Amino acid sequence: MEASRIIDLFLFAIPSIITGCIAYYFFKEHLKNEDGRRRFLLKKDLQVETLPLRLQAYERMALFLERMAPTKLLVRVTPLTSDKESYESLLIQNIEQEYEHNLSQQIYISDKCWNIINTAKNATIQLVRKANMSEKVDSAEKLREVLLTEMMDRPSPSEAALAFVKSEVSDIW
Repeated sequence: MEASRIIDLFLFAIPSIITGCIAYYFFKEHLKNEDGRRRFLLKKDLQVETLPLRLQAYERMALFLERMAPTKLLVRVTPLTSDKESYESLLIQNIEQEYEHNLSQQIYISDKCWNIINTAKNATIQLVRKANMSEKVDSAEKLREVLLTEMMDRPSPSEAALAFVKSEVSDIW
């Protein structure tokens, strides 16, 4: 009789164990889905708050690239003396100051975009230095003239970087 009682208890326990396992599985899946939903909503809310900051960063970097373009830089920064070295330093200093003013924007833009902007800045500085080393350049005015004629023949480094910034912003939308 004792054996039949154990078998009865075992038969009663099997449905309870199966029901418990199914309940555990469903609760586990429910909690997993709820956690995913909460993460999605949090990310969505965070994105709504950070999107304006990111767009503002891209705007500031576009402004930096526009101001750094040699044609616009030469119009904005006039030589103080006729010395070509001092004008070269003034142009480079102006580019570096603009860059340092916008350093914090790298937090909001992609690494690839930031690297392209850095490359454009360095290429523009190299362009100014290379033009100053030219034998044709003997004064600040001649340096301006050489830089402007070089920019007529080819696009500036900042134009390529600006095109990349624009494409990255269009990807955000």
